[in-house]
Amino acid sequence: MVKSPTKSLTLEEFLKLPETKPSLEYINGQIIQKPIPQGKHSKLQGKLVTGINEVVESRKIALAFPELRCTFGGRSIVPDVAVFAWERIPLDERGDVSNVFKAYPDWTIEILSPDQSQTKVTGNILHCLKYGTRFGWLIDPDERSVLVYPPKQQPELLQEEQEILPVPDLVSNLQLTVSFITKQNTVNS
Repeated sequence: MVKSPTKSLTLEEFLKLPETKPSLEYINGQIIQKPIPQGKHSKLQGKLVTGINEVVESRKIALAFPELRCTFGGRSIVPDVAVFAWERIPLDERGDVSNVFKAYPDWTIEILSPDQSQTKVTGNILHCLKYGTRFGWLIDPDERSVLVYPPKQQPELLQEEQEILPVPDLVSNLQLTVSFITKQNTVNS
């Protein structure tokens, strides 16, 4: 959904607006509202953040954040999962994780919601890669597929359940298969 302000806003003016649920993103001078996450999206997002952090957080390799606003390169976007290398996590004056991230994620993961524009989501992944992100994923829960975007390479579509999903080097010890993605939305009786 595109919100049309009465006057166009700069990125700085946009960042002064109060946060909303669902989040607003600032892309190419437009304010775009993300869709409200639904069941499949929410369950998968939670499992991804937990699964990634179980492997990387205790070893201080990286940290995965759900729905984190990242502002860089003239955009302010909110990836479904943003993974930052440990040494790149912005800290506040007390040494705690900052509330403001004016940086690109090292790994961006988007989960396509029903009626969400795949083009807009892909545009955000490509924007991240342009500014330094090491890897991008676009997960389509309905198609049970993952489009993998390595930097400066051809994207790869993975759909076979046994396929191991490529991950950025910083989390090379993380092994997930396509079945991890597809099985998240089943409920065992």
